[in-house]
Amino acid sequence: MKLNKDNFVIGVTGGVGSGKSTVLDILREEYGAVVLRADDIGRAVIEPGGAGYEKVKELFGKEALRPDGRPDRAYIAGKMFADPSLTEAMNEIVHPAVRKVLEESARSCRGLLVLEAALPEGGGFREICDEIWYVYVRREERIARLIASRGYSRRKCADIMSRQLSVSEFRKLADRVIDNNGTREETASQVRSILKKIL
Repeated sequence: MKLNKDNFVIGVTGGVGSGKSTVLDILREEYGAVVLRADDIGRAVIEPGGAGYEKVKELFGKEALRPDGRPDRAYIAGKMFADPSLTEAMNEIVHPAVRKVLEESARSCRGLLVLEAALPEGGGFREICDEIWYVYVRREERIARLIASRGYSRRKCADIMSRQLSVSEFRKLADRVIDNNGTREETASQVRSILKKIL
């Protein structure tokens, strides 16, 4: 059910290294879109004062806090990597809190609202968005970009990709596919063409 008739909500998703930020920038710069990133919200909700802070402290213990009281993300990530059940428990804390923020934004925002999430199957993403766009880039190109921009090894790239949806799963979930293998202008042209039809 649409939360606000005065806006249009686009969910942008895609695997690591696919260039989702390029699409977000185009939507923000050319269409004045309000852009929210699920990862940013997820980080905020476990900070002191956030909706999930006390639950995270209870789940991981005081050892998971830095001297200033903020969560030690490296420690938490290590624990989650070693114990998948902790990842599940963390998702149960973070996803509802993120969904609440996204829903509130969808209810209050006017115009074009863009929500970015690398893991669109969590947090009710589908229900909040009017459309979901999948940003597609070939696997080898994604790896090359990650090595160049983030200094990742091929092994790290492969490990991260293995924990994300496959291309077929992303395509099945999405209403539209943005091919981001080419230039920024080629990507922008696709975005303009789509928005000309739907807005």
